[in-house]
Amino acid sequence: MSNAFLRLERNARGRDFVVGDLHGMFSALEQALENLEFNPNRDRIISVGDLIDRGPESHRALEFLAAPWFHAVQGNHEQLLLDAAKDKDLACSWLTLNGGEWWVSISRQQQEQFQQTLSQLPFAIEVDTEQGRVGIVHADIPPDMNWQIFSRRLKDEQKLRDYALWSRKRINRLLKGETIPAVAGIDLVIFGHTPIPEACHSGNIYYLDTGATYGHQSQDAKLSILQIHPQRTLTTLNTACKKDNGDDDRPGSD
Repeated sequence: MSNAFLRLERNARGRDFVVGDLHGMFSALEQALENLEFNPNRDRIISVGDLIDRGPESHRALEFLAAPWFHAVQGNHEQLLLDAAKDKDLACSWLTLNGGEWWVSISRQQQEQFQQTLSQLPFAIEVDTEQGRVGIVHADIPPDMNWQIFSRRLKDEQKLRDYALWSRKRINRLLKGETIPAVAGIDLVIFGHTPIPEACHSGNIYYLDTGATYGHQSQDAKLSILQIHPQRTLTTLNTACKKDNGDDDRPGSD
């Protein structure tokens, strides 16, 4: 079991960023960080989870997780990888329907390293910033639960961890045009999990999954990165594939 909750002290030397669902799009992340003039000696970046599956470079997740400037919460796709080791039916579904095809192309040693590393990822991260305290969770927090209770109970409650990894209840309400409840007890919470055309800020909640891995399917596909310290600024990198003479796919950028 991971250390379910991680608290990061304020970055006194540089900037902090949060990136939406990567799903194996690590070259796009590198391009985005280059555009931001990211300095690994001073800056930090935090992932909302779903580092793996669907995209072309899932195998590179360990490379980034080993970097001292990179942090991540666990996403539902990390959980799928871990659960697949104990459930053959789930493993089949993950490998054939949910983007896990890359798993069979890496060595058994690498597979064991993935299982060990991903099992240690927290389910929530809290960061102290100039703009207040920022929480990062993959999917959602129960609407009747404040941040302090949520972070305290994560370690012992499997049902709550599942909610944090899988729930779409709050964002589904938002997508229907309804007002969604804020998360009490914290200044800002950032979620991923549900792909949307544009990053969305509602109350003290930011949704940051803009479908970076779906560039072959959508011209809206982009990787979204929110700087959270010392200022808050959103930047995006277009990952939609563009046709050149009908036979050349190239990633675009903005």
